[in-house]
Amino acid sequence: MTAKRLKNITESATIRISNLANELKNQGKDIISFSLGEPDFNTPGHIVGAAKASLDRGETHYTPSPGIPELRRAIAEKLKTENNIDTKAGNIIVTPGAKQAIFEVMLSVLQEGDEAVIFDPAWVSYDPCVKLAGARTVWGKTTRDNGFIPAEPGEFITKRTKLIVINSPCNPTGGVYGKPTIKEIADLAVDNNIMVLSDEIYEKIIYDKEHVSIGSLDNMQDLTITVNGFSKAYAMTGWRLGYVSAPKEVYEQMVKLHSHSVSQATSFVQYAGIAALQGDQSCVKNMVMEFRERRDLLINGLEKMGIRCTRPDGAFYAFADVSNYGSGEAVAEILLNKAFVATTPGCAFGEAGVDFIRISYATSRERISEALERMESVLK
Repeated sequence: MTAKRLKNITESATIRISNLANELKNQGKDIISFSLGEPDFNTPGHIVGAAKASLDRGETHYTPSPGIPELRRAIAEKLKTENNIDTKAGNIIVTPGAKQAIFEVMLSVLQEGDEAVIFDPAWVSYDPCVKLAGARTVWGKTTRDNGFIPAEPGEFITKRTKLIVINSPCNPTGGVYGKPTIKEIADLAVDNNIMVLSDEIYEKIIYDKEHVSIGSLDNMQDLTITVNGFSKAYAMTGWRLGYVSAPKEVYEQMVKLHSHSVSQATSFVQYAGIAALQGDQSCVKNMVMEFRERRDLLINGLEKMGIRCTRPDGAFYAFADVSNYGSGEAVAEILLNKAFVATTPGCAFGEAGVDFIRISYATSRERISEALERMESVLK
């Protein structure tokens, strides 16, 4: 009675863990959540104010499906000035979150028999989107020794490779791809005529390195699909606002899918997006400074427990090797049920994560310190 295409698709692991944590909360347990990728900061006031003003102006009706012209122009300008990507408003689609943009990309580019290279470990929703498009994921193996950065990406390219997915800074590892890695992937794409989906949602949350957009490199303009959004950098997760810049051929297919599915992003939220891009950026800087402090507090605490963890260069995740205490799945279960600390098993992000847990340090320093004490008491 149901479609076969969903039989091999599992529920999002991060959302599943969050639901389990909420069940324990409802039982009166004091849960410290390290599971969801959601900044705990409030959306900056000038962005909220822009949405309110839009509502007051009565901007609550349908907009053009790809987004309001003002926001699409602002996004194109942002990509040109900050990312050195040569694009224009006519190549931009505004979406209800970056996840929707990724879903639309997969269904517009991939088909039966195609392969997509995803570097393991990777965000939980890439592979299901590939499967829903009827294609197959080829997992590009990485290791902790080089910070989970692809060492030999060319090993995973075949005649069926249609798409390479990159995510820098990376969820779940916090790894940031340097320019040599980005250029190597770009050369592979050009030599083999392969599209690249570059998920840059964490680009502004970087501590010690520089973000490089693959779409800025020579000959990559027609081979790069850049996805980004407002959720992480501007603490706007619940607003559901993302965007994609795509070459004309891909854009034309995506906009069909977009118009027949979600129609458009919420009207007054789009005006908030303009304020986010064009307003004071100190809110982003201050948030990143706080994330850096939290990162160092968490990593130092984990190291004292004998848990190995590469210090992340971006995003707000620590990918911690807990093999001294068991598999990632077993340790995550112990921490949730005995320490009331919610983490995500690393296996949710691919085979490379079996011995790991992902810890989202998007919570206060006080709660991080308390969580470390609880974790140590249970694991020791």
